[in-house]
Amino acid sequence: MMSERPRDTSTDSSGSTDCAGVLLRLFEFVDNETGPVDRERIREHLDECGSCLAEYDRELLLKALVRRACVRQSAPEALRAQILTRITSTSVTVVRRTEG
Repeated sequence: MMSERPRDTSTDSSGSTDCAGVLLRLFEFVDNETGPVDRERIREHLDECGSCLAEYDRELLLKALVRRACVRQSAPEALRAQILTRITSTSVTVVRRTEG
């Protein structure tokens, strides 16, 4: 469950969020994983800062490219079967001590 308590999104002396704080949290913002207070702070900063807005646009583009690449390709059926077999197999090792 997402915490409603704001994380540290560094603010400067005027109370506005700084670029470093925004850039550190940008991936969470893009994925809608920030709380409402942080989300608003970051949104306000992006409205005022062109370089951070450009970084935000790059993050969105990268996410879209990864999503598109993942949808187009899937693992060959033989590889999928081999992976599933290894995931479901169980290995047990018994160690016996000898007294002596």
